[in-house]
Amino acid sequence: MNIKSYEDAGVSIEKGDRFAEHIKSISSPVISSSLGGFSGGGDLDLTGYKKPVLLSTTDGVGTKLLVAKQLNRYDTIGIDLVAMCVNDLAVCGAKPLQFLDYIACGKINEEILHAVIKGIVEGLEQADCVLAGGETAEMPDMYAGDDIDLAGFCVGIAEKDAMLPKLSSIREGDVLYGLPSSGIHSNGLSLARKAIQPDHPLYAELLVPTKIYVRELSALTAGGLVLAAAHITGGGLASNLIRVIPEGLVPEFSHDWPVPRIFGALQKEGGIGDGEMRKVFNMGVGAALVVSAGARRDFEALAQSKGIKVVPIGRLAHG
Repeated sequence: MNIKSYEDAGVSIEKGDRFAEHIKSISSPVISSSLGGFSGGGDLDLTGYKKPVLLSTTDGVGTKLLVAKQLNRYDTIGIDLVAMCVNDLAVCGAKPLQFLDYIACGKINEEILHAVIKGIVEGLEQADCVLAGGETAEMPDMYAGDDIDLAGFCVGIAEKDAMLPKLSSIREGDVLYGLPSSGIHSNGLSLARKAIQPDHPLYAELLVPTKIYVRELSALTAGGLVLAAAHITGGGLASNLIRVIPEGLVPEFSHDWPVPRIFGALQKEGGIGDGEMRKVFNMGVGAALVVSAGARRDFEALAQSKGIKVVPIGRLAHG
């Protein structure tokens, strides 16, 4: 075989450069002026911080990308990518600062990548976070055709004494609240795609983007009433809450809150039991908060004053 160029091997430097220039041309306050360098960064304003701590996260969107491919719609999957990272920071009491993306593909399809970056920018605008850099890797021998994979990386800042969880303050009887999810978010898609097929009338709801809770969590945690918070991702409510409460306590759920219809469809069509549904999916709660029983009224008043919907979902019990 006579291979004379990178292009002949399936890698287009020209398309990669053109995509990088497209990102830099996007008019948005979240696009860093340092894009295109060997590293990205920005000024660090520590005003108001006594003991600043930098936190970092990384995540992806899993097989939700296959739903995007089946529906040929990629303009919201970037929101999911941002959400999976910034929500993990926000439940720790951190403010997201900078985000980096990694896009791997078999062949650069500019239409698809432009849609992906559109969603990333939209998500970053919702999270008040800056796109500091990224990498686009065209690997024709690793991925087929228009296949893509995404990963995100985010750095945030928190005041050390205000970080969550506050394990020493959490007690039996503390109240659990949920922030409603927008749907399935970005976990459990491997099961969901087996339960319903692309011709199902609700299949497109699998692509509804993950809700970004940065502003809501910032407003709710600022008053010191929240003792712990959990981003409800893989493993459902119980396993994620256990990560942020003291040993010896367990969450008890009322299971009486509104659940998006997509979950009912998945359970019915897939014949999935209640226990498995709750173990895999968020079941309508995208983030869960722990509040002292004595602060319940104050917390609900705070949420109401901020226009934030919170739903009581249970309590902590001795386990």
